[in-house]
Amino acid sequence: MRLVIDCFKLVKGKGKSIGIYNLARNLTGHLAETNRNREHCDEIVVLGNALNRKDFDVPGVRFVQVKGNPLNRIVYTFWELFGVVYAARREGADRILFPRGYRPLFYRGRDVIIVHDLIPFFYDRCFPGVLNRVENAYIMNRLKASIRHADRIVTISKYSLQEMEALCPGCESRVHVIYNGVNPVPCSDRPSPLKPDGPYLYAGVSPLPHKNALGVLKTYEAYFRAELREGKTPARLVAIGIDGPESVTGGREALSPEAEKYVTFCRYIESGEEMHSLLAGASAFLFLSLIEGFGFPPLEAMQLGVPVVCSDRTSLPEVIGDAGLLTDPDDIEGTVSCIRRLLGDEALRRELIEKGYENVKRFDWDSRISRYWEVLAK
Repeated sequence: MRLVIDCFKLVKGKGKSIGIYNLARNLTGHLAETNRNREHCDEIVVLGNALNRKDFDVPGVRFVQVKGNPLNRIVYTFWELFGVVYAARREGADRILFPRGYRPLFYRGRDVIIVHDLIPFFYDRCFPGVLNRVENAYIMNRLKASIRHADRIVTISKYSLQEMEALCPGCESRVHVIYNGVNPVPCSDRPSPLKPDGPYLYAGVSPLPHKNALGVLKTYEAYFRAELREGKTPARLVAIGIDGPESVTGGREALSPEAEKYVTFCRYIESGEEMHSLLAGASAFLFLSLIEGFGFPPLEAMQLGVPVVCSDRTSLPEVIGDAGLLTDPDDIEGTVSCIRRLLGDEALRRELIEKGYENVKRFDWDSRISRYWEVLAK
């Protein structure tokens, strides 16, 4: 079997999801590593671009640099609809893997798509108009068609499987749930200049509504007031992913000027080591997302020994298990109660930290890759 992996559209730091890029890079590397003696297939071919060559041209693969600009919408649309078929046939593909989840039109060969989530459909239902309507409609149609016609489908949570079955009844027989693998988290010994004095909460957010930055700000405001009422000094908040309350619709009204003085905002930290150093110093990690296909951030916190307060929505309960405190992200008072309980109970903190370390072990790459080879070889 000659396996072809379509990575042409993937460019680090571009597009809506760095998670898909990282999964494709890690998956390609682990597939190549476990196929050194051609135990699983004769050859692995990666169709890539000049911008991702350094990450995907790894030992054990034959990297083919596709001509054209992967950031040009016309170029990558033509590629994913038609061009990849001709390139794969030219390379003698027996099986094509599409890490982004979109298969080409009119292709009837053996393929595997990876469906990470159905967030475009969530936006269409819950936040119409936030995303470009034409672009989102195109994405939904392409994703639905890919699910309907793919030979085999990998998805990264049981929740996503349920959503796909509701969208395309009968697809479940072709779907394989393979949780994402988790890499060791790089962490610097040097403290981040963003690190506040004293205890602090770390929240991962985004201007996109599904990351629920507004809910985080409302929750912190309620927590801040509750602590002051009892004469306590509130833990500070570090919110990574937004520049300030004004980055979020309704954010300025959600956070009082008094509470805002206790909050550090940062849109983006370029250094992963600095970001994880900042996370490692937190007393708790707050993740109140409304929808996730998987949910890497809480697992990163667990690797670093930081206890987690996490949304109980979508895939997150199956990823978190009992290793974090799950809460309804719309229940502000309930979430505040979780935060205060966690910060005030050292025994609970130690228990969750230990459970977090154990939980992360469920997502080792060795078992993930074995499952992938089973699907690819069928």
